[in-house]
Amino acid sequence: MTVGTQMTQAIATVQSAAASMKTFSLETQDQQAKQTFEQLATTLDNAVETLKSRQKYVENQEPQYKQ
Repeated sequence: MTVGTQMTQAIATVQSAAASMKTFSLETQDQQAKQTFEQLATTLDNAVETLKSRQKYVENQEPQYKQ
């Protein structure tokens, strides 16, 4: 498995986790839990952006990692 493939999988996994947190936030009536899920979703969304930036950097440095 190439680094590019691993990065793509990591991004998809974190995006999935963020989507789950957003769903949990919408489904709960507990305001504290809702706020926690929203904060987690935001943190995960930021992580996705960081990973995408890193992926672009790696692809620019090492073109063979592109898929």
